Amino acid sequence: MTIRRTILQSIQSVATAALVLACSASVMAQDSVEWYSLGNDFAHTRYSPADEINIDNFEDLEVVWEWDGASMGASSGRATPSYINGMLYTVAGPRRHVVAIDPKTGETAWSYRLPNTARWEYSMRADYGKGIAYDEVDGRGVIYIVTPGFFLVALDAVTGTPLEGFGQPVPVDGFPETGVVDLLADLGHPFDPYDGVPLETGYITASSPPIVVNDTVIIGNSAEQGYHQSRIENIPGDILAYDKSTGDFKWKFNVIPRPGEYGHETWENDAWEWTGDVSSWAPISADVENNLVYVPTNGATIDYYGGFRPGDNLYGTSLIALDASTGERAWHFQMVHHDIWNYDNPMNPILLDVNVDGQEIPAVMQVTKQSFVYAFNRLTGEPIWPIEERPVPQSTVPGEKLSPTQPFPTKPAPFDIQGISVNDLVDWTPELRQQAITAMADYMMGPLFLPPIQRGHESGKRAAMFCPGGGGGANITAPAVADPTTGMLYVSSRSACSPVQLVPGEEADLQYELPTGTTYAQYANGPGAGSPRHPAQIPYFKPPYSRITAINMNTGEHEWMIPTGNTPARVQQVIDANNLDVGNTGTGALVPMTVTSNMLLYSDTETDGTPMLYAINKATGETEAAIEVPARSRYGMSTWVHDGHQYIMLQTGSKLTAMALPAAAPGGDH
Repeated sequence: MTIRRTILQSIQSVATAALVLACSASVMAQDSVEWYSLGNDFAHTRYSPADEINIDNFEDLEVVWEWDGASMGASSGRATPSYINGMLYTVAGPRRHVVAIDPKTGETAWSYRLPNTARWEYSMRADYGKGIAYDEVDGRGVIYIVTPGFFLVALDAVTGTPLEGFGQPVPVDGFPETGVVDLLADLGHPFDPYDGVPLETGYITASSPPIVVNDTVIIGNSAEQGYHQSRIENIPGDILAYDKSTGDFKWKFNVIPRPGEYGHETWENDAWEWTGDVSSWAPISADVENNLVYVPTNGATIDYYGGFRPGDNLYGTSLIALDASTGERAWHFQMVHHDIWNYDNPMNPILLDVNVDGQEIPAVMQVTKQSFVYAFNRLTGEPIWPIEERPVPQSTVPGEKLSPTQPFPTKPAPFDIQGISVNDLVDWTPELRQQAITAMADYMMGPLFLPPIQRGHESGKRAAMFCPGGGGGANITAPAVADPTTGMLYVSSRSACSPVQLVPGEEADLQYELPTGTTYAQYANGPGAGSPRHPAQIPYFKPPYSRITAINMNTGEHEWMIPTGNTPARVQQVIDANNLDVGNTGTGALVPMTVTSNMLLYSDTETDGTPMLYAINKATGETEAAIEVPARSRYGMSTWVHDGHQYIMLQTGSKLTAMALPAAAPGGDH
């Protein structure tokens, strides 16, 4: 193993804060600081020790190059490039081209994609690849991705050619003879190599890269969005693992336990036989030193109604710790029992080493849509602070059977809105308050875990209001970040609610062109819920509408909270017209972030819509500098050092925008 990899794995394992500090000094003595994966390290902290860019020179930053993936169909911006061995690697577009980019000039060095298949054409997560995985085989750099058609691809990092001796030939015209594994072959369902699994059985794709832990490539997956489902059959998103050198199959973990397996009894009505989803569409994290992977999951088929699958439904909406070599379960925790709220775990778990009451704890934390942070000892699964099962409202929808309780962390406190009542509605003036009350009159308000209601509900309400809704709280487009040198966790969130109205399954089915499954659910997500609108064109609830919360994971306490960006123009007009002094409301947008040794960075907009990059004091939350940038970063953000200069990478839609000091520009001084 090279000296570079030794230093890198020391940082990735996040063994202790002191070790990270020592490594930071060592890395900065080199000419480069890498960004190894979409979350930078296996711990997914999105932290970098790079420090050339600081508060004093922040306003000197400029765009040194832009790379545009529009010709590849890129649009979402949901892919964070990795900077490894002096090259940037990412994926782009619905065909998920793998691209190598010169970090100095932004020029494309090579690109690769598999031929088209019907499996790719149907994928509902095609442009959401998020990034790549990297490792070395016999001293040779290898790039690994999972395609929208659900193939594992291994490429030579220097040439972009398929890795010799990896995988088996796929019987599809144009596919390479090597370098590809057909992942459907190991799921255990009948399939066609070109067309995939019949939609009557279900569908599976991928929206995150694999992760390579020691000698094993571990694969997550995703299914049709649960709010676009109306039929009860699907296939489970079982976790797959392969040898990193040969592509040989190693193990499969059943996310819906089969008879005799732990948790099987949580599936009543024999629903385990035909219910699916429970995939890991968010990225997977790992403790390389202890050979453990941490798998966040979503709920089971379908969102908002689960009357056909009574029980807690393990391992739906859970965090699962698995042995990377064998796939054996080390421990798990279910965040939502019998999830019908679309409260799937929306981002990668984050690993930190913390000191709680004088005790050093190797921690893993899961940030959730419902505005909770669940924190555990990552080796044992023991909660760092007590998690209490508390009673929650029960459903009145025919056939539904909810869990009587849900798990509530006692620490940290919620970082955003939970539930909604009249007290949460905007109260800047009596008139604005009454207008908000009127706007909400047709919607059922209540606490966190308020159940859905069906059309024609006895209350006369149009829909139940989930707060947070399916968009969070926190969500995938703005991953939380952490500073391993201090134990601080920084969470981007927004106050957002979702109205949900259930209709008969056969009626909901008419919304979908190619539904999965064959049997209509008794109820499914309907099109008639609408959304409450305040006549003044402002949110109906109190600000801040979006925020960053700094949480000290050594104590479980919130250190500070700031609104993000600045009050939107339409809201500012109402504030000015009423001569109000309400402060910054925040834009209402989730914000991508990264954290360095000397600042927290995030991207959002000013009141007039100008996209900005902000530099924040990590200890106080004070905005210390800000500059205009070409566009808001869409998902994530990264920073790395190449050729002696630090770059900040923004993911701006179809483009990648590299910000740096003038000397880093092509032709600039070294």
